[in-house]
Amino acid sequence: MKKTVVLNIVALSARVLGEHTPFLNEWIGKRKQSAIKPVLPAVTCSSQSVYLTGRWPEENGIVGNGWYFKDECEIKFWRQSNHLVQAPKIWDALKTADPNFTCANMFWWYNMYSSVDYAVTPRPLYPSDGRKLPDIHSQPMDLRDRLQNELGQFPLFSFWGPNANIASSKWIAEASMKVDEWHDPTLTFIYLPHLDYGLQKFGIDFDHIGKELEEIDALCQRLINYYEDQGAEIILLSEYAITSVNQPVHINRALRKAGYIQVKNELGLETLDAGTSKAFAVSDHQIAHVYLNDPAEKEAVKKLVEGLPGVEKVLDNEGKQAYHLNHDRAGDLVAVADKDSWFTYYYWLDDQKAPDYARTVDIHRKPGYDPVEMFANPEIRFLKAKLGWTLLKKKLGFRYLMDVIPLDASLVKGSHGRISESELDWPVLVTSGKSGERLEEVDPTAVFSMIYDQVMEK
Repeated sequence: MKKTVVLNIVALSARVLGEHTPFLNEWIGKRKQSAIKPVLPAVTCSSQSVYLTGRWPEENGIVGNGWYFKDECEIKFWRQSNHLVQAPKIWDALKTADPNFTCANMFWWYNMYSSVDYAVTPRPLYPSDGRKLPDIHSQPMDLRDRLQNELGQFPLFSFWGPNANIASSKWIAEASMKVDEWHDPTLTFIYLPHLDYGLQKFGIDFDHIGKELEEIDALCQRLINYYEDQGAEIILLSEYAITSVNQPVHINRALRKAGYIQVKNELGLETLDAGTSKAFAVSDHQIAHVYLNDPAEKEAVKKLVEGLPGVEKVLDNEGKQAYHLNHDRAGDLVAVADKDSWFTYYYWLDDQKAPDYARTVDIHRKPGYDPVEMFANPEIRFLKAKLGWTLLKKKLGFRYLMDVIPLDASLVKGSHGRISESELDWPVLVTSGKSGERLEEVDPTAVFSMIYDQVMEK
């Protein structure tokens, strides 16, 4: 078996490779570069699961970063158990081929309770006093302590939120090299999220994202040089590309105005009651799964959503089959945004009644994905003083609410999820081969066999 590393540079595309990525330009130029036809939805959990199983969402069950859990009547995002993926993984196949095979998964998603040998994934602590503390989960469990003793606490608040920056990707890179030094796995999966932040905030604007590109380029140089020195073969890929957008689509507000959504008054604020709503949308970047508790409303809801500005198409059962998305977890209808638009989860009609979590970073309670979590509200007077006071309360062990996230979806300038028209805006795949060679487009399900064949190379 050939020692192999799969390096996932989130949001890397041919369009952003250029003057700000000198190392990657040179390194990729000596290899085969392909464009991966995106999964629908082209989001983290769906893309990764297709790569790791070789099966479409209709078979592996990962229809997005979150969905409506019908038996619980709850919308849940960013779950972590690997048992949610309903298909065998590549490490299972390789272990069957050779019992001596070992695998490390460094921050790819659904990384808890899997059959890999070594796993590290973010897992904050939530003490009963209301605090959220940075931490990780690992397999074996003592790897968690060993890594954080060596590298310091995982910088959770650099991994997502207004302070997202290169620190989290650097920590993941250093942890990956430590795991390699200590355990020498045959196959390692590494997740570097850094480019995602600037691109979602600013879109394809090199005046703003040039620094982020330079930072990830330097980090890739360190990782690739290290692993090549260990004799490893590098496969470089991404999950999706981010394109510029300028129009948020408030799909749930439209459904609410039409009488489909039920809200609950909680201390004067409104929460979405999915179980008693006739129809509601689970928004996930440029895709929205629309669930119906009243099937009789299907055609009326489809017509309403199709008529919203920014909606390109709405998939019914036939459409879901065409995109390999016909799974029970998927919405009864699936809305796809046009190239300039993306879906918010917002369902309230008055910002004064927005739930308390709306103004916080709270990826698990929000009934949809919220990229506005990357911004601090510019309208808050004395923002630094507010942040300092809140952090002081946290350190003293008091309950606190870090309610600094704005409710202005127009701040978001980049998104993903739909299948872009240009291959320049598709995920990249770089493998060994002749210098500068390009392949035709690669189906996302083929990534599985390409990794498998690389590891099995004598």
